[in-house]
Amino acid sequence: MTRLAIALGGNALIRRGEAGSTEVQRHNLVAAARGLVTLAEGSRAEIVITHGNGPQVGFLAIGAEMAASVVPAPPLDVLGAESQGQIGYLLANALNDAFLERGKRREIAVVVTRTVVPADDPAFANPTKPVGPIYDEETAREHARTRGWSIAPDGKSWRRVVPSPPPIRIVEASAIRTLVEAGVLVVASGGGGVPVVEGADGRYLGVEAVIDKDLAAVVLARSVEADGLLLLSDVDAVYRRWGTPRQEAILRLSVDEAMEGLATGAWPAGSMAPKVRACAQFVQGGGRFAAIGALENAVAIVKGASGTWFGTDAVGLPRRAA
Repeated sequence: MTRLAIALGGNALIRRGEAGSTEVQRHNLVAAARGLVTLAEGSRAEIVITHGNGPQVGFLAIGAEMAASVVPAPPLDVLGAESQGQIGYLLANALNDAFLERGKRREIAVVVTRTVVPADDPAFANPTKPVGPIYDEETAREHARTRGWSIAPDGKSWRRVVPSPPPIRIVEASAIRTLVEAGVLVVASGGGGVPVVEGADGRYLGVEAVIDKDLAAVVLARSVEADGLLLLSDVDAVYRRWGTPRQEAILRLSVDEAMEGLATGAWPAGSMAPKVRACAQFVQGGGRFAAIGALENAVAIVKGASGTWFGTDAVGLPRRAA
């Protein structure tokens, strides 16, 4: 049976221009869950799902900011854990309903997941990842003074910026793998996981950071020995010359082509480049295949009829021994 790690982009759950209410997310997840269930049933695939949390953490940060005069705002690692529970709950309900529509039941588990990052990574000395709401410069500088934030311009506004260190491993990897092997559909490592550093005594300490969710998806996929990695969002493929009259969807990318494109800046650093890098790294590290595409095209993507494929496998799902 094939094992797939599937990463849903946060913007696939709250699409561009949408208000981002709970009801909006519930509505978007209906179609997403139906597609995932069709994929799981049609391919007999074991599936572990991860997801982005950028919009959701932003909304949680705004709520915390509004309540800061009454209750101190929680640290970023706690906000990340909150978003894992929020999105995981909504996604689990949507998946359950989609299975019931087919007259079936499936065990679904949501695992709040910690991801270990290197304590001495240079990213901690150079915060670059914007998080939370936007501010005018005066307010941002006041927050930087009183709360110890790092801040940076974001267009005409200012935002808090935090480190984005690389993921090393998932603390709950063994438990997640056990659940997947038992036939449970697992939702894990949301938002890249809650960033923690490991002390010499084995204790884990949460840190003010954001982990790249696509690179964390690679770590998750390897942790469960997945055959394939799918990065699904609201973009239907990787493009050459994106945003120009000559833009062209790329159907297949070899690892060498992907790395060459990354080196020459062929894709935006803040959006498509991390996805391309993640897929290339997964295949380079022994993964059978990886793909990038639109959430609603999940079934077509694994058949090779949509999205951008990485790797050399023939079109269709590779099969592991049953």
